[in-house]
Amino acid sequence: MEGVTRRTFIKGLAGAGLCALGAGALWADLKWAGDGAAAEGVPSLPEHTREAMYYDGLGASGIAGGGLDCSSCHTPAEPSRTLYCHVPHQGSYVRCGLCPHRCVLAEGERGTCRVRENRGGKLYTFVYGNPCAVQVDPIEKKPFFHFLPGTTAFSLATAGCSLSCKYCQNHDISQHAPEELQSYDAPPEAIVSASAGQGAQSIAYTYSEPMVFYEYMLDTARLARRAGLRNAVVSAGFVNSEPLRELCRTVDAIKIDLKGNNEDFYREVCGGMLEPVLAAIQTIHEMGVHLEIVNLVVPSLNDDPAELRALVEWVLDTVGPDVPLHFSRFHPNYQLMNLPPTPVETLETARQAALDAGLHYVYLGNVPGHEGNHTYCPDCGQMIVQRAGMATTAIHMVDGRCGYCDAPIAGVWR
Repeated sequence: MEGVTRRTFIKGLAGAGLCALGAGALWADLKWAGDGAAAEGVPSLPEHTREAMYYDGLGASGIAGGGLDCSSCHTPAEPSRTLYCHVPHQGSYVRCGLCPHRCVLAEGERGTCRVRENRGGKLYTFVYGNPCAVQVDPIEKKPFFHFLPGTTAFSLATAGCSLSCKYCQNHDISQHAPEELQSYDAPPEAIVSASAGQGAQSIAYTYSEPMVFYEYMLDTARLARRAGLRNAVVSAGFVNSEPLRELCRTVDAIKIDLKGNNEDFYREVCGGMLEPVLAAIQTIHEMGVHLEIVNLVVPSLNDDPAELRALVEWVLDTVGPDVPLHFSRFHPNYQLMNLPPTPVETLETARQAALDAGLHYVYLGNVPGHEGNHTYCPDCGQMIVQRAGMATTAIHMVDGRCGYCDAPIAGVWR
């Protein structure tokens, strides 16, 4: 594949809202993949395609041959997520097992995520080595506040998402198929090399939904670990147990967006389900991966005080007081431009309720300059990590312990 000039590369980064990464390693290893125009049709086996993990073939004769069951996908009162029950049951079907949608796909059909397709009875991912966004970020942007503060993360994303949140701030990539976006030719080896060249201490899989580029993320994370880099995942946690457990064996930190605390909100606003996310949080904690949780508080949709208290109590009872919890401020976006920003008072009330309940580390997001941006020792109350925006400006700790009273502080500090 022919690359483009360095000038065009940097211009493309700026036009896409990405930072212009100047180090030679990035330029040497990443090239534009295609011209960015939407494809009229997908070739038989396009570049950046490989067979996906976690799926089952369902045979070629419908219910009798492969166990298809329309009622397992939808009830008569709900629209089908796939087309298979509206066409004759012919051809080779597959059922994807990566996320809780468990899409059943006919020949040539893609899942809810837009990136996994049935070709000849095999499921393929169309985003392997094909990121549409690459950028070096402060780790605090993810946000991770208890994981390598003050360091940078080489961040990447592909097209696609298993959810359809009406307020998605990255809908321009998450709600698109890969052929609709301009992407990079960046196999796992190139990402690891570029990350090291940029001086990043970790690779972050972020922006859209990393679980939809699972195979790419997993291979990259394995290479990164061998190269001495950490791996951080920023996810909605909408993933099945088996792939999540395999991922947890390779990555170092996972931030989960716990979008609300009721099924109606997940179904109507996010196009998903709550219970699998709760199960994912439990799994991550049980497997010893560093975990942080973010709840974006959306006015009139998930900001009921009782619901927020129930969320806090669930976090405390399930993963304990030391898992950081971030209450983040909503700003009008995508399909929810009619709603106002979250009142800061709402976030402050939620934070105080969480602290009163016994959580040790509770933060406010998208409220620059607020005291809720900093980390305080749960024993002596002193500020031990100070932040300004997305930057850590001071750390008063020694070997993961409070610099004032020597109490241990939960997290990964070096």
